[in-house]
Amino acid sequence: MPKGYLALVLHAHLPYVRHPEDPDALEERWLFEGITETYIPLLAKFEKLVEDGVDFRLTMSFSPTLTSMLLDPLLQERYYVYLSKLRELIYKELDRTYGDPRFHRLAQMYHYLVNQCFYYFFEKYAGNLLTGYRRLQEAGRLELITCGATHAYFPLNGLTRQAVRAQVALAVENHWRVFGSQPQGMWLPECAYHPGDDEFLAEFGIRYFFLDTHGVLFASTRPRYGVYAPIVTPAGVAAFGRDVESSKQVWSADEGYPGDFDYREFYRDIGYDLDYDYIKDYIHPSGIRLHTGIKYYRITGKKSEWKEPYVPEWATEKAAIHAGNFMFNRERQVEYLASLMDRKPIVVAPYDAELFGHWWFEGPQFLDFLLRKIHYDSKILKTATPSDYLAEYPRNQVTEPCISSWGHKGYHEVWLEGSNDWIYRHLHKAAERMTELARRFTNPTAEQERALNQAARELLLAQASDWAFIMKTGTMVNYAIRRTKNHIHNFTRLYEQLLQNQLDLHWLQELEINNNLFPWLNYRIYAWEAPPQKARASV
Repeated sequence: MPKGYLALVLHAHLPYVRHPEDPDALEERWLFEGITETYIPLLAKFEKLVEDGVDFRLTMSFSPTLTSMLLDPLLQERYYVYLSKLRELIYKELDRTYGDPRFHRLAQMYHYLVNQCFYYFFEKYAGNLLTGYRRLQEAGRLELITCGATHAYFPLNGLTRQAVRAQVALAVENHWRVFGSQPQGMWLPECAYHPGDDEFLAEFGIRYFFLDTHGVLFASTRPRYGVYAPIVTPAGVAAFGRDVESSKQVWSADEGYPGDFDYREFYRDIGYDLDYDYIKDYIHPSGIRLHTGIKYYRITGKKSEWKEPYVPEWATEKAAIHAGNFMFNRERQVEYLASLMDRKPIVVAPYDAELFGHWWFEGPQFLDFLLRKIHYDSKILKTATPSDYLAEYPRNQVTEPCISSWGHKGYHEVWLEGSNDWIYRHLHKAAERMTELARRFTNPTAEQERALNQAARELLLAQASDWAFIMKTGTMVNYAIRRTKNHIHNFTRLYEQLLQNQLDLHWLQELEINNNLFPWLNYRIYAWEAPPQKARASV
């Protein structure tokens, strides 16, 4: 019998980026890189674990915007073009590096990986990778959960309560449509919690969510077990807190495993290194250099710009060593906690899924080694999902979690500061107006219903936390500002046209084609009447 549990949680999310008008939109590459470097490598590793009889349990969230993009025929066609160009470049690299075995073997490695992507995406799963993840859930290995519909930052969008409720309701419906099951958990966008949001989670059948460490530790009453057992909100939803030690060991490039000098260097890419005339057909048509995904160097050292060639065998050995170290540390942690608790502790280790493969090339290997080592070698530790833990321990301490997020300094600063604070007055007004429209148009014409549904889409797309995050971090800022302004403009224009009964049907059709998120959406979700404010239960 194990003494405790490890809950590995991967959050897969990308903002909704789809540009039918521009076949070379740079931002669509976020999805293509995610598929190639994270979603397929993880799926391949998980399937091999099942094939080898390794018993593991892992939780994975797919945001509704990501599932929508993965299933979009236009983006699937463009991914084929992207992957075909990448394979063509790799063939050129096989020729160019033929005389240098240090780099030629790496070109061969990339040749294998791109062919694996072709096989998985276009042959094995016929464009629907989510089928593979659904099968892993049905096999009892993964627990698939959802996220806010468009990854809106709940605490800063909750002035109109209908806005947060719609994010939850639409996320659950999307999960049913994609995976055919009720999601047991929800990854709150940015792990951001505000008291009262749990009532919506409970309403739509969500049993648990995740918080950063201080969200649990600073609850209204001191949690008896710290973050090593869930607490339950006044609405009856369990909150699991992030374990700091296990998280930092994996995600920190400075203090954690990904910064090891034998791992592949992310920032040295042939898209920047090689002569322009050689690489020009494989970067942006405007001449902007960008990452191709072909990287030949290892980290080597922190301060020196000199980089040595990547050696896959060294990196694989380090991934195995680090997996063993991670398991050892969790075993010692669990042994100590078990001696103090009257129940088995659960160590919750949540990460962005894109860390594994995209940012940390060896990340999928690390997970593979870790899950195998726990299965074969550990009698102290076992992997589990939050649902597993709640099934074993259904009674937990009731208390109100603290307002919090997993962003820098732990609260709202990343998404509410000088570079992005201007967006919220527009988001709040648009949410207020969307509620007004939903209550006013109780019996719309067919054209009005189309416009009302599209207005809801524009609001949802404007609410994505990604735009405020990008404005704060300073990368692709103009794109984030443009997306926010365009969606707010589209919503406002639809609002005015609906009130004036002067719909521009040609323009509406363009919006429906370009911003086609959730084609099944029903705007009436915003007509919900919030009950009178009442005091939260004293806990």
